Amino acid sequence: MDLIISVLGILTLLLEGISCQGVYAPPTVRIVHSGHACNVEEERHAERVYTIREGETLELTCLVTGHPRPQIRWTKTAGSVSDRFQDSSVFNETLHITKIQRHQGGRYYCKAENGLGSPAIKSIRVDVYFLDDPVVTVHQSVGEAKEQFYYERTVFLRCMANSNPPVRYSWHRGRDVLSQGSDKGVEIYEPFFTQGETKILKLKNLRPQDYANYSCIASVRNVCGISDRNIVFKLTNKTVSPSIKLLVEDPIVVNPGQTVSLVCITTGGEPKPTLSWVSSSDRLPEKSVVKGGTLTLPAITSDEAGVYSCVATNNVGNPAKKSTTIVVRAMKKGRFWITPDPYHNDDNIQIGREVKISCQVEATPPEELTFGWLKNGRALRSSERMVITQTDPDTSPGTTNLDIIDLKFTDFGTYTCVAALKGGGIPEISIDVNISSTTVPPLFFSFLVPPNLTVPRGKSPLVVQEGDTVELECLVSGKPKPIILWSRADKEAPMPDGTLQVESYDGVLRIVNVSREMTGSYRCQTSQFNGFNVKPREAVVELIVQYPPSVEPVSLEMRQGLGRPVAINCRVLRAHPSRVLRYEWRLGNRLLHAGHFDQSDETEYTVKSLNREGWGEYTCDIINEAGAGRCTFLVTGKAYPPEFYYDTYSPLWQNRPRVYGFKLQWTQMNPNAVDRIVAYRLGIRQMGQQRWWEQEITVEGTITKGELITHNLTELIKPEAYEVRLTPITRFGEGDSTIRIITYSAPVNPHLREFHCSFEEEPICMFTQDKNDDFDWTRHSAATRDTKYTPNTGPSGDRSGSKQGFYMYIETSRPRKEGEVARLVSPFFNVAPKNPYGITNPPAYCFGFFFHMYGKHIGTLNALLRQKGQAATEGPTWSLSGNQGDHWKQAKVSIHPTASFQVVLEGIRGPGIEGDIAIDDVTLEEGECRDLPAINLRSAAPSTSAHIRLLSVTLAMTFRWGHR
Repeated sequence: MDLIISVLGILTLLLEGISCQGVYAPPTVRIVHSGHACNVEEERHAERVYTIREGETLELTCLVTGHPRPQIRWTKTAGSVSDRFQDSSVFNETLHITKIQRHQGGRYYCKAENGLGSPAIKSIRVDVYFLDDPVVTVHQSVGEAKEQFYYERTVFLRCMANSNPPVRYSWHRGRDVLSQGSDKGVEIYEPFFTQGETKILKLKNLRPQDYANYSCIASVRNVCGISDRNIVFKLTNKTVSPSIKLLVEDPIVVNPGQTVSLVCITTGGEPKPTLSWVSSSDRLPEKSVVKGGTLTLPAITSDEAGVYSCVATNNVGNPAKKSTTIVVRAMKKGRFWITPDPYHNDDNIQIGREVKISCQVEATPPEELTFGWLKNGRALRSSERMVITQTDPDTSPGTTNLDIIDLKFTDFGTYTCVAALKGGGIPEISIDVNISSTTVPPLFFSFLVPPNLTVPRGKSPLVVQEGDTVELECLVSGKPKPIILWSRADKEAPMPDGTLQVESYDGVLRIVNVSREMTGSYRCQTSQFNGFNVKPREAVVELIVQYPPSVEPVSLEMRQGLGRPVAINCRVLRAHPSRVLRYEWRLGNRLLHAGHFDQSDETEYTVKSLNREGWGEYTCDIINEAGAGRCTFLVTGKAYPPEFYYDTYSPLWQNRPRVYGFKLQWTQMNPNAVDRIVAYRLGIRQMGQQRWWEQEITVEGTITKGELITHNLTELIKPEAYEVRLTPITRFGEGDSTIRIITYSAPVNPHLREFHCSFEEEPICMFTQDKNDDFDWTRHSAATRDTKYTPNTGPSGDRSGSKQGFYMYIETSRPRKEGEVARLVSPFFNVAPKNPYGITNPPAYCFGFFFHMYGKHIGTLNALLRQKGQAATEGPTWSLSGNQGDHWKQAKVSIHPTASFQVVLEGIRGPGIEGDIAIDDVTLEEGECRDLPAINLRSAAPSTSAHIRLLSVTLAMTFRWGHR
């Protein structure tokens, strides 16, 4: 019978356990993001990478489920002291880092646990992108040239910029782009481990033209919207590394509170060096003042002692550095010990024996330390029975000993050790030692009263509220009175000041602005009792910090359309005290609902059907004795921002001589989250202008997710850029706007439906300079005319007459010579065969361009055709020589390639410097040329030079007539 009862009891317990277990659930967790992400990638093996620009706000939220409510903790890879988060972030569901810095990148883990099963852990990698200003440093080497008796001077310009992702560098000398092979006196290092990114410019055997302005451009290819950075260094024949001199002694010994000035001057260096000060403690004191080369330290303290260095840099060679040491006089509290120790059971001090009293003081500088001894307040001198020694070689530095030979009753009294520094300004330190008789036989000398340690009544446990100032107290007695050491007793955690142990001379530990993490047990303990072998005393004080509830979400925006339900939920993470929690829901200042928590740790408020009055800010206050925690929900019908589509095929849909049109395309983010979008407000303004032009774009029907919406922008002025703003509109009103920049770029279409290049952009439509010619074509604008400008030749504006517009030209000033050639080569254009066996009937294309040939020394401009897999053509497809007047004129020629091809524009230098030739608005269109200029010269009909000159004259006359 007893066995049956026992079995039934076990079954009952098991069933109760199963029924209770159904109430609980282990934690689950996932990480969602908001804030200013550039990109969020879902990589293989569930690897998530969150890319953010330095200085933006990082916000990661840990969404958890489970009952009881799991505790959430954020940690970081290889978490060190420097990686600690602020207290408000560590245990919250949301990790919020304002103005994130590069060192804060890494892997972040969200850990949730509630005691059931294993903790749930998810992670995300945060990659912080940045680009610092580049720094150019210059070094030179002098080496003997092989088998020759002269020295060559080689200079290295190194450009370095801290960045993430890796940076790409480019070099310029003045306006000229420097590249490997472009100049025989220049080498550009392209180390394989930098993936071909150049950074070191080597100038071999310096020449006069090498003394110039060099600019280094650092780029991360506009990743994350980070623009390029530029630095300029001027190299002259006077460039030299810095040298400096310190006008101070070394070391400098001062008293605390004294003002110290360190003076540093430059004695050489070009460019003029920049002076700065650094200290051995990594950073200068906060109150220090730096003015030029002078560093002033007002009211110096012992903590500010150390090595201070003046550093001069001008980015040439190595920085110059001179240092001096500041020594601040100081003395720390001394200690004493007695030999033999009266508290050793087997070694008591007795009449007639020798007694040694030792006194030790730590001092800076130690060589200035002096000692004196007093007996009952009167100076004591060394004698045969009272031997005084200083800095005993057998003891620690800064020690003095008083040896009493053959102890007598007359030696009873108070002995005082007095320590001082020779320089003055530091208070003396004195230590008293009492030697007295006792009635306990045999006769001993009593030197101290053992310490005692207690906690005052009512001081433990100590209950305070977060943010208060609290004093933990231990009463200590004894002679001499020992120092009290405070530490955490319940866990290995630092004290509020970050150290593991805090000293107190009065037994009181004062904590300002106490936080919830400081709850726990604190141990007070006596320190070493002045060298005596006395067992330390200790006591424990309990500190309980009450704090308002921590809730989630702290802030959340919810978007919803009219007539739809909205459910908002506020959860308690932690609270102390956790009993008697109540909640209050409000919309604005209006109370919606209030109540008390029972078993649940969350409260929910539901709007069954949202109306216009239901939009606004909802708050939920969860309240305990210490205060309230608040969840805030902004319920709005505002539409999400549109997302511009940047991969539009051929966005330049209209391309007339002076204006262009742009095809704008976008999708709508979460279009079904709110009411139907009825229109978009389009704003557009020219870059650099203040005024916005606005219009509404009506939307018919409902926009679906991912649907591509198109709108054509017309009559945009070449080559201006525009800022476009797009705002969705619903019954609620305006939603979130999105802005993008529209930049004019001449269309590049290798399929030849239309190719037009006006050279307005730096890439010049993928044209390249021929590597086998004598010099290069130059991209130019009349608004930025350089010092090589030669009058009576070259255009005064681009083909449209704009001084801001760009064109290409050949510069014929020195060192160019007659007959030298510059070739500009187009990208490859594909010719698709109409049958698989090749092209039997070659298609026709019309190649056109505008040219400007003005000046009495004009040479020749040729247009050539290069075909893939074929030798170069024997003669030009088009050619013209001589002065054609100060006008832009057009040339067109039909070509019939049979394979992928390039067109080449070749400029040949004439007999003098007034021979600049310019080209602009190069076009290539399918079909034969129509409306040809009066004269064309084709390679199919080679001409003599006399024939070419005759054609040139006729063409010039035709255009002068047309101009009239």
